[in-house]
Amino acid sequence: METTAATFFDLVRADLEEVEARMRTGPGGHHPQLDDAIDHLLTSGGKRLRPILVLLTCGMLGADCDASITLAAAVEMLHTATLVHDDLIDGSLIRRGYPTLNTKLSLGATVLTGDYIFARAAHLASGIGSKALMRIFSRTLMTIVNGEISQLFGTEVEDIRQEYFDRIYAKTASLFEVSCEGAALLSECDSEVVGTMKSFGYNVGIAFQIVDDILDFVSEQEQVGKPVANDLRHGLITLPTLYYLESNPEDGHLHDKLVQRTMSDKTIEHLIQNIRNSGAIDQALEQAEEFTSTAKKLLASMPSTPEREGLYELADYVVQRTI
Repeated sequence: METTAATFFDLVRADLEEVEARMRTGPGGHHPQLDDAIDHLLTSGGKRLRPILVLLTCGMLGADCDASITLAAAVEMLHTATLVHDDLIDGSLIRRGYPTLNTKLSLGATVLTGDYIFARAAHLASGIGSKALMRIFSRTLMTIVNGEISQLFGTEVEDIRQEYFDRIYAKTASLFEVSCEGAALLSECDSEVVGTMKSFGYNVGIAFQIVDDILDFVSEQEQVGKPVANDLRHGLITLPTLYYLESNPEDGHLHDKLVQRTMSDKTIEHLIQNIRNSGAIDQALEQAEEFTSTAKKLLASMPSTPEREGLYELADYVVQRTI
């Protein structure tokens, strides 16, 4: 039977409502435009997988409920801030079917709003009172920003595949990682358990982004809320394209043409169809399933609780979802 979000979502539904409320409640004394922007961003939805990971891990390991909710809100707020800057950098006009913030505000106002949301995330996390938690929280923010800078400026890449995995770690998996690692820290577990849950988050996060990159090719624009093969159009090489390039070595300059964005729209459309019709999509999905399989094996040593079962289900959902 196909796993659905509801099977693990129901375990944390009540706490998620409190997470949402905590994200919307600021310290006060700021411009009302900032609250309006946050309300717009949160109303546009999202799967909330990162806070769900926090809540399930905390529940499994017995962390304090209030601290768990605060950490879940902080992580999702950090994720929200990254989306604001991502959309601005990419020039995206739509996300999840809603206009992006940069279509409503000036460039400067959008940057400052993203900065404010980063600060709100840190403010939430600092309220927990854990130096160790703040250390990994700030590490994650540095990882995300460094990944964006590396993508913007670019460097000579010797290993295209490794560059891809480094990029999606910075972009996505680092937040999944800190969700599980931070939750384990809150639970005051030994370092081995913290490391195991950190690895679980990493593997689920990598799988999540690979599936996102697959959906970028196989979904319709109405489903994903942005143009199909959007990354390819922006010169970003994702795993389906990598597998296609490896199986079609006769065009040795295809990678450079993509990165340098020298291909015509017609050629890009033809390439998208070729990737869709090749075995590259299935290969990428198999790779994602390998990561979730690794993640689930890591849970074997964790306490046998309903929340652990929820984490198993979440790992399956990551690779079975269609949007």
